[in-house]
Amino acid sequence: MSAWTAADVPNQTGRVAVITGANTGLGFETARVLAARGATVVLACRNMTKAREAIDRLGGGPRLSAVPLDLASLSSVREAAAEIRTAWPRIDLLINNAGLMSRTPQRTADGFELQFGTNHLGHFALTGLLLDRLRDVPGSRVVTVSSIAHRRARIDLPEGGRYRWGRAYGQSKLANLMFTYELQRRLAGTGTIAVAAHPGNARTELIRHFPLQQRIIGHPAMRWATSWLFQSAPMGALATLRAATDPAVEGGSYYGPPGRLQFTGPPSLVRSSELSYDVAAQQRLWAESSRLTGV
Repeated sequence: MSAWTAADVPNQTGRVAVITGANTGLGFETARVLAARGATVVLACRNMTKAREAIDRLGGGPRLSAVPLDLASLSSVREAAAEIRTAWPRIDLLINNAGLMSRTPQRTADGFELQFGTNHLGHFALTGLLLDRLRDVPGSRVVTVSSIAHRRARIDLPEGGRYRWGRAYGQSKLANLMFTYELQRRLAGTGTIAVAAHPGNARTELIRHFPLQQRIIGHPAMRWATSWLFQSAPMGALATLRAATDPAVEGGSYYGPPGRLQFTGPPSLVRSSELSYDVAAQQRLWAESSRLTGV
């Protein structure tokens, strides 16, 4: 079977896709392909200036819109959801793409550890507030972007001990997967499915937290030498695009680069860590997320 590429994305005319963090990186590449296939794309972004610049780079037009969304603020999440609900009574795709890394301990506006609060809780709340706009739409999907960083992580709530940013980031990405799997169980029997994806080691703005790696892979000679280790943002976005549009995708699936390390390559069906499939842990996380967000 040939590798899945952007050319395999079906016609998206008439479909509405809401993408968080769509002004740059994986989100921008996802928006670019979906818009080119005819979708109406809503860029839900924290920085509206950058969102408008992204729309200009995408060619503008009535099928591209921007909505302010700061996932680190539950009040902003509620405001964004209300605006989206008013403007688009029907949503075909909700792509929970935005994510951040923080090497220093920081808090969201609501007092949560920044990475967990933004990467997981913000998306949990947004999905809950928009779900009725997807649930009766045939073929609708919630796609949440995780990371290979989840594989050595565990959920440690309430927080305790010394802050380790890598552990906190991994926890947020494990939470993305557990959320997807539990959401799929709750969506059983509806027309909506929940799917997860990861980009492998993609060259995006997240790598700005690693200045040495940034310098290495930025060198023309090293780009070739490290091609097995890093891939471009357009390649990384293919996993999200396949999860969102491939007619053969089933709910509760996880897509990313193939192979043992899952660093690079075309999107394939992959497995996440054993812990991510723990149903009791998923349900505990769901209950705690609901309590913390009020959604």
